Amino acid sequence: MSETRWAEPDTTPERIEAALRTLLRERHAENEMLVPARTMNLVVIADREWRGEIVNRLEGIGRFHPSRTILCTVEDGKRSIDASAILSDVEAIGGALGVLHELVEIRVGNGHLHRIDTIIGPVLVSGLPTVLWSPHTRDEAVEALLPETDVILIDTDDPVHFDGPGAALDRAAELLESRVSVVDLAWLRTIAWRERLAGSFSDPSRSDVLDGITRVNVRHHPGSMVSSLLLTGWLASRLGWTPAALERMANGASRATALHRDGSEIIVEFDPVRQDIRGLAGVTVGDSTGFSLSFDRSPGGLVAHEQRAGSEPHEWKLLGASRGEGGILGEGVRQALLRDPIYAPALNAARGFNP
Repeated sequence: MSETRWAEPDTTPERIEAALRTLLRERHAENEMLVPARTMNLVVIADREWRGEIVNRLEGIGRFHPSRTILCTVEDGKRSIDASAILSDVEAIGGALGVLHELVEIRVGNGHLHRIDTIIGPVLVSGLPTVLWSPHTRDEAVEALLPETDVILIDTDDPVHFDGPGAALDRAAELLESRVSVVDLAWLRTIAWRERLAGSFSDPSRSDVLDGITRVNVRHHPGSMVSSLLLTGWLASRLGWTPAALERMANGASRATALHRDGSEIIVEFDPVRQDIRGLAGVTVGDSTGFSLSFDRSPGGLVAHEQRAGSEPHEWKLLGASRGEGGILGEGVRQALLRDPIYAPALNAARGFNP
């Protein structure tokens, strides 16, 4: 990998854009087999004090790296605009084209946020979808950038950004009502669980259980209540359940009921458990006949446990089923190029629990 760098204090958006054009032209003149990646813009609005953590997360995106990343770090009281840029590439072997990726960092003050679109706009690659991620509470910047944004990354599990699960789900619904597409990292934390549940009940020996489910238990990290609500919302939206309001229990647990189409009840329980990473720890579904199917997080994947009335319990391991927190942001960037028609119904059902 090789890199080319540029930096300028007290600059302007026009000078940043001109510098990027110059860097790209010079790199291509040096090696005609290098071309700029042109898939998406990723705009990140982050507090300056958390810059190191955000850069580490961006470096972990891996092969889903965006074409141009614009990291806008905010420092309270700063008046000038400072900027730097890095062009990096991995030269291809055997005569193939090499691809250039661009990382632009723009350092601004909180006084710039209400018109941040006039700073970011000239630096965007025109004609590409723009993805916005604001991991800290900078809603003023988000609102200013929404007209420039095609996809917004949010994390409704974030306890700092949102005042409780209800507010987080409401914000996601509000964004869905605008013209932007929403990619929710809390929803992505449920992928492995949804895949395994859906795959298990595609087995004809289990498919008849779906209409008779009477209980669902979701175990989750204490900070990932929204992920558990979205998983249950997904079940409710796919199976036609009607959720009812949550009842708070002891030790942070919650309980609710949902109704089948025929009016029969499903008891839904949410239990926080200790685990090192955010997301779900386990899920169990069962019926009144003694059938239950559970998935629990374990090193390297998920452990499945099935129990049927009159039979010995059966246990097996699903290797590689859990992506872990490290891959969530990269998956979010990948999903930004797709459209998930399942998220909105699951979100609406999750809001039905009135968290």
